[in-house]
Amino acid sequence: MFEGIVNYPAFLVASFIFAATPGIDTVFVLNKALSLGRRAAIAAVLGINAGVLVHTVIGALGLSALLAQSPTAFTVLKWAGATYLVYLGLQGIFSKPIALGGLVSDRPTEPAMKTFLRGLLTDVLNPKMALFVLAFFPQFMKPEALGSPLPFLFLGVSNVCVGTLWYLFFGLCAATLGRFIVSRPAISLWMNRVSGAIFVLLGAQIALSQ
Repeated sequence: MFEGIVNYPAFLVASFIFAATPGIDTVFVLNKALSLGRRAAIAAVLGINAGVLVHTVIGALGLSALLAQSPTAFTVLKWAGATYLVYLGLQGIFSKPIALGGLVSDRPTEPAMKTFLRGLLTDVLNPKMALFVLAFFPQFMKPEALGSPLPFLFLGVSNVCVGTLWYLFFGLCAATLGRFIVSRPAISLWMNRVSGAIFVLLGAQIALSQ
């Protein structure tokens, strides 16, 4: 096993449990999978996990510790993340019905890069993710390895791999269901509104976090 890391199997299990627990990432992938299909689901999964990787690199460089200790830095990132989630939520709430004529081939589209970047920002602007990485990873590192970025990065990449596999499975399954939903404009519209409301609530939750 990688030098400086302890209980690696337990880390992988814990990473899976955290990934499978419903949260912002789950709602984002579900929304894209149901409304836009498999390609969007894959782009969303890659985006959110790229965001986790960004936090991993930041944590390895020690900047997450600064975020944890600086109320100003935390507040700025917190409000940026909350505002972005509310923006995404309002887009869903006020989305207009799309006349698909019952044809799955007429499913609305969104550039994969746009979906990827939205997923990336959803995680990068979430201060809770930064604090999670900072608090979680060191639990599986030897005390003498805490000053080295390599074990931290190894755990981060492992966490991203677990998350990517889970969300790909989840997203592709949801996209299959989405083929049924998207052919019924009324259901698709209300799914957007419900997921939009959840984004707004999650944004409010982040805004109220300490």
